[in-house]
Amino acid sequence: MGAAWMAAAAVLATWAFNALVHLVWRPRAVARRLRAQGVRGPGYRFFNGNFGEIRRLQAGIAGATLGVGDHDFIPIVHPHHRNWISLYGRTFLYWSGATPNVFLGDVNVVRHVLFDRTGLYPKNLMNPHLCRLLGKGLVLTDGDDWKRHRKVVHPAFSMDKLKMMTETMSTCARSMMSEWEAQLAKAGGVEIELSRQFEELTADVISHTAFGSSYKEGRQVFLAQRELQILAFSTVFSVQIPVLRYLPTEKNRRTWKLDKQVRGMLMDIIKSRLATKDTAGYGNDLLGLMLEACAPEHGETPALSMDEIIDECKTFFFAGHDTTSHLLTWASFLLSTHPEWQDKLREEVRRECGDEEPNGETLNKLKLVNMFLLETLRLYAPVSIIQRKASSDLDIGGIRVPEGAILTISIATIHRDKEVWGEDADEFRPERFENGVTRAAKHPNALLSFSSGPRSCIGQNFAMIEAKAVVAMILQRFSLELSPKYVHAPMDVITLRPRHGLPMLLKRLEA
Repeated sequence: MGAAWMAAAAVLATWAFNALVHLVWRPRAVARRLRAQGVRGPGYRFFNGNFGEIRRLQAGIAGATLGVGDHDFIPIVHPHHRNWISLYGRTFLYWSGATPNVFLGDVNVVRHVLFDRTGLYPKNLMNPHLCRLLGKGLVLTDGDDWKRHRKVVHPAFSMDKLKMMTETMSTCARSMMSEWEAQLAKAGGVEIELSRQFEELTADVISHTAFGSSYKEGRQVFLAQRELQILAFSTVFSVQIPVLRYLPTEKNRRTWKLDKQVRGMLMDIIKSRLATKDTAGYGNDLLGLMLEACAPEHGETPALSMDEIIDECKTFFFAGHDTTSHLLTWASFLLSTHPEWQDKLREEVRRECGDEEPNGETLNKLKLVNMFLLETLRLYAPVSIIQRKASSDLDIGGIRVPEGAILTISIATIHRDKEVWGEDADEFRPERFENGVTRAAKHPNALLSFSSGPRSCIGQNFAMIEAKAVVAMILQRFSLELSPKYVHAPMDVITLRPRHGLPMLLKRLEA
């Protein structure tokens, strides 16, 4: 009995010592070393880090709104970033619990991190709820696993395949607009909440292009993932304690149930596809192309396991509809608040497409539409923050960063940097992209809406083609006018969206 007590006491003493090192001594040592290099920041608070201060700053701006011509949403979306930049500069240290978090707001330093090909800066996987939402697919894998996933997925996003998908995109958009026209037939103009419409549309598009004939089942995945997204975001500013994720709390039980539903639905779709393979092949949609690439030959191990295929489906389903829906939402907002650009783009669409639905060839000719969407992405990038992690003690921009530190890259901050974009960085000016992305700013890699470097978003061409097609079809048929009910209050729920939706007044154009 005495030996058991001594063993228990030894375990407890070891645990207490490790906790003291992790929660007290190491944070102080890290802060001291970075301060000696000129990197300051808000002071570390025991266990909670700076999460308490972040929540207080967010509570202080609750309910804040912007004028419709004000595109600088950082003060109401990331008030802690704006506050700390003003106090400590564009590179500062803050704390996610006891984990050091180095904010990188210098585009040259960011390029150094994003263009690394040696695996020094892997993805930050600290939040298990985000992993469950996205799946450990192409977005979250690293190293050899990432190379293996990319080899399988990349062919599905070739330009030839994407051009073939344009017809599907147009068909889905036509169905949405037919509903609008039916409402307009009863009145000269109607108000439609566009952000929800675009969520439905892009879920419809990815359901068709990813799952083909199983698109109805795919849409159920969209509904479950939308709730998972809200649950995941609710944990972003909380300390992640590993043991708590296994406790049957109400939030955990709901998350487990939704995750099980998503996996079950995706598994059913995959099994159905495998069952019909002999008669119809795997199919020419994203899932079919992935199953074809993973089919074992001559007894070889499949390129991806079934669990990995499911995770990849979760990844491209969420990333493929959520970000594009918000791009369309913010593009429509800017079209309605800049009628001169609405007229310019409509003229271009009529010149290049006439009354025909856009196809792969005519979309390439819509230069002004492309410029407009790029500027939309600059001001309202669907993802405003990305993170990496230091795999060891590393030198980043002349600063020695400790192993395990989170590296936070604020896309929204860099997109508003006047030293990079000029004095008009806060203004809406699509013409800055007249000579292409690399010449739009003083730095060729300043547009980070789809990240940059070898890990840039594989689906960016998919998103741009879909956005161009939908915008062109809207301009062919309708005029957009912002509803007086609209309240300009962007919010970040992993992706950037209007807090109160986008009510829009639509009018049918005369033929």
